[in-house]
Amino acid sequence: MHLAVDASFHVLAAVITAGQRGDAPAFEQVMDRIRVPRISGGRPRTRPGHVLADRAYSSRQIRSYSASCPPAPPLC
Repeated sequence: MHLAVDASFHVLAAVITAGQRGDAPAFEQVMDRIRVPRISGGRPRTRPGHVLADRAYSSRQIRSYSASCPPAPPLC
């Protein structure tokens, strides 16, 4: 299971994969599923301001994906 959560640990997106599947292939799917409703209405936000992740998410594939989607969130 791969999750994206906010600072309050509310689940923003989830992807369920096989147990032996790596983190990098599921990263793009998780990021594409993020939808945060706006308080004033309108289209939901789909890109976070920044991303915090552990070392498993520091691959070239993930960094290039993060850099190619403006605004490019830094991978901390």
